[in-house]
Amino acid sequence: MSYSEPVKLSVKSDYAARAMMGLARRYPSGEIVNAVDLSREYGVPANFLVQILLELKAHKLVTSVRGKEGGYRLARPPAELTLGDVLRAIQRQVFDSPALADAECPVELRNAWKRLQGTLEETAGAITVQQLLDEGAEKQKMYYI
Repeated sequence: MSYSEPVKLSVKSDYAARAMMGLARRYPSGEIVNAVDLSREYGVPANFLVQILLELKAHKLVTSVRGKEGGYRLARPPAELTLGDVLRAIQRQVFDSPALADAECPVELRNAWKRLQGTLEETAGAITVQQLLDEGAEKQKMYYI
């Protein structure tokens, strides 16, 4: 018996979320971060990260500053940005299934896929970048106790 792969998010989505976390950590200070530094910090290939940052910019999640001291920063406070925003910017949807548009798929199954899609959209939309930062800060505190 063989099993198929589980539903997976793309590496690109993971890298985008990492970049948002890195920018969010610097948001209070207003620090601008260049893509190379961000790529080193999170282990993301720099050229790939630049493409990702451009997509995030196109969706107005980050802004860029030109010039020698240029780079990127969040467009809004981390509490106003969600994991759902990041995923939609990179993949267009949090969850998709070809069955949603397949007339051959039984309607009850299509409805189940729609419910799953709605649940994932809702959950991703409820997780803010600030919450992720706060969880990381708690983890750091626990480590030093």
